[in-house]
Amino acid sequence: MAETSPPNHNELRDSFGRSITYLRMSVTDRCDFRCRYCMDETPQFLPRAKVLSLEELALVGRAFVGMGVNKIRLTGGEPLVRRDVLWLVEQLGALDGLKDFAMTTNGSQLTRVAQPLKAAGLQRLNVSLDTLDAANFRDLTRVGVLEKVLAGIDSALAAGFRRIKINAVMMKGFNDHQILPLLAYVLERNMDISFIEEMPLGVVHDHDRKTAFMSSREIREKIAAHYELLATTASTGGPSRYWQIPGHASRIGFISPHSENFCAQCNRVRLTAEGKLLLCLGHEHAIDLRAVTREHPGSVTAIQQAVYAGIHHKPERHEFSHEPEVKVLRYMHHTGG
Repeated sequence: MAETSPPNHNELRDSFGRSITYLRMSVTDRCDFRCRYCMDETPQFLPRAKVLSLEELALVGRAFVGMGVNKIRLTGGEPLVRRDVLWLVEQLGALDGLKDFAMTTNGSQLTRVAQPLKAAGLQRLNVSLDTLDAANFRDLTRVGVLEKVLAGIDSALAAGFRRIKINAVMMKGFNDHQILPLLAYVLERNMDISFIEEMPLGVVHDHDRKTAFMSSREIREKIAAHYELLATTASTGGPSRYWQIPGHASRIGFISPHSENFCAQCNRVRLTAEGKLLLCLGHEHAIDLRAVTREHPGSVTAIQQAVYAGIHHKPERHEFSHEPEVKVLRYMHHTGG
């Protein structure tokens, strides 16, 4: 029988005194793209029985909001390939205490579901878009069609989300020529953008991460040659550090796990699609919430107790270095984007 008593509101803190207020929740490891930095060309996906049900995901979300988490982001894989994901959006969007509800998507399904997502309670969208060149896009995603994603972004803009942000992973020799076109694209539409250093997750065979690595400083230098960049104190509760261009509303963010470590302010944990609560992107230690939810069906309290008991294992920082050597073998689509 499902537990009906309301969750408590004890603050969730790690052993370093950091308040954990942000949960990234992967709803699937599957995706309709095969991006080079995210997965192998022939990925191995989880069997359905190992993936949390939508009801289990909703229960975990409720438990975390009961522990003071006020931001949830749905991720994947590609979250919009999960059947009936709109039901989960409705359940989470109705949680009292959730102030920021967002999703990261590749945009391929947005022409179909942008308006229903907004109606269900989703507030913000991040769309992964690494290039505006159709051939380059096909090469980076292996299977993606740029025109479909751009149409999806237009649909999201029309739906009226609170903010829409483009996420762009920049790699030398692959898409670094697209920095300025992507920036112009968001400036014209009053969207935000985050330029991201490639994460060293999973072993890739089609490029050398050391050669392709592009730091946030290098990206800023390319932008600063054409625009005035002003540092801001703006924050969305995530790892981006934001800059602004005078006369424009767009926020230009940089996510720099290698070159500009942001671990001291880490406020987040990640739930994988199979129910592992990863306490740090760069470490393997995890709390098995799938085991908890299936041993104690419907129990918010059991989930909260497991998290309170395990949160002290959250490390002080990841071990990503300036040279992006692989230290974690799981791919990004297994981790939750």
